[in-house]
Amino acid sequence: MPPDMRVEPAKSAFPIICLMLLLRAQTVANAHEPLRVLAWPGYADTETVALFRQRFNVDVEVTAVSSDDDLWDKIGTGGFDVFAANTAELQRYIKQNLATPIDIGNIPNHKNQLPRFQNLAAIPGLMHDGKLYAIPYTYSEMGLIYNRKTVKAIPDSMAAMWDPVYRGRVLAFNASNHNFSVAGLLMGVKNPFDMDDGELARAAKRLVDLRRNVLTFYATAEEAATLFSKYDITLLFGNYGTQQLKALREAGADIGYIIPKEGALAWLDCWAVTPAAANRKLAENWINFMLEYAVSQHLTDKHGLANTVAPFPDSRENDKIIWLEPLSEPGKRKALWDRIISGDSPETF
Repeated sequence: MPPDMRVEPAKSAFPIICLMLLLRAQTVANAHEPLRVLAWPGYADTETVALFRQRFNVDVEVTAVSSDDDLWDKIGTGGFDVFAANTAELQRYIKQNLATPIDIGNIPNHKNQLPRFQNLAAIPGLMHDGKLYAIPYTYSEMGLIYNRKTVKAIPDSMAAMWDPVYRGRVLAFNASNHNFSVAGLLMGVKNPFDMDDGELARAAKRLVDLRRNVLTFYATAEEAATLFSKYDITLLFGNYGTQQLKALREAGADIGYIIPKEGALAWLDCWAVTPAAANRKLAENWINFMLEYAVSQHLTDKHGLANTVAPFPDSRENDKIIWLEPLSEPGKRKALWDRIISGDSPETF
């Protein structure tokens, strides 16, 4: 065999093969399916997602929701890995196998959460059959925002939204759950989260009256801010709580904020993982990442939402707060709300 046709010894091929296998393994390791996140506006903003992508070398697809009803409809498609839901809604997802248990060992940043969030078993809604299904992330009460320039007298109750003097200058939130609970509080029912058919019918009549008094029912904080300035709104139900206060004040609105005497509903939103998650560990990495101090504080600094890692500067300990509880009749509320929005008269309930 001529000299230029000789084959190199086989030993030189071994490092090349190892390198090829290593590169292939690395490519496979980095070729994650995108992490599919379903969350409320601000929870997974551009800056937060960019940092997660850089840290974990994975793409993130974020879908925003506008209400609990919207969240329920979207999560049912099975197209998401991790989602944010409040504790009052979580058991509904668990019972329908739309959420899966979380390994707290994969969430080491839990130890940095505030004391009130350390005992996860003591927080209603997070556990089922002794298993943990979600990690607290952010919370807020839903008080009443008022326009200092146009309000007749500083309100002390949500009943002010029904006052005919403000007709056409009230913004309420487009959701079945909170609206029926607020109506229940004003009616003095024993449990606004567990109303019988008669109580629901009475609440529906009151909500028809509210429909006649509001300018509209808004969906997002951004929409509410736009409507507030464009139509000189006087009263606004603050479904997004401190997030809305921050946005409106930064836009130059002269506003006040009250926790009504009957109490304000308050939500605690948590991260949960779906059974459809392509990479459970990556989904739990997302939750752990969201509990880093800088990431949680970004939620507060940019979006005005309280986080579970650092105390919120404007928290008020003496206000009457009513933490949301699971609803006993969510389907009935939704059916009644659809009729209210569509224009049914109070006599039909």
